[in-house]
Amino acid sequence: MREQEKWDYIIALDEELLNGGVMLSEWTTFLVKDAEVAFCHGANLSCVLTCHAAIETHLRFECFNPKETKSWGFYLLIENSSLSNELKLELHDLRIFRNKWVHVKDPSNDDDLLERPEYHENELMDFAKKAIRTMLKTLYTNQTI
Repeated sequence: MREQEKWDYIIALDEELLNGGVMLSEWTTFLVKDAEVAFCHGANLSCVLTCHAAIETHLRFECFNPKETKSWGFYLLIENSSLSNELKLELHDLRIFRNKWVHVKDPSNDDDLLERPEYHENELMDFAKKAIRTMLKTLYTNQTI
């Protein structure tokens, strides 16, 4: 996808998923913008990581008291939220994919990354697209009409 096609994808997601209005914290808004810019400019891993951060920030703001949950990780925020089971599964997929890239168990084991860089780039692109969708679905859960 070219840059404009990516912006069009985000606009289409907004048109599909947003039927009213949502209240977002300034932190969430900042992270969402950064995730979208990263996605549109091909920084796919950055997009996934920033989508994760935006969702986590939003869940703390929207669903919980941040002081009570400051020691909770993403897993507990997901599990204790009132989100649908389907969306919780999507968030766990995001969490697991993110962890694979953030918590590299053996950085010296890089043969596959070196031999198949296109595969990993494509995987990251596909998941960045999915992460944007999952982020917006989460942010648009409690809309006002």
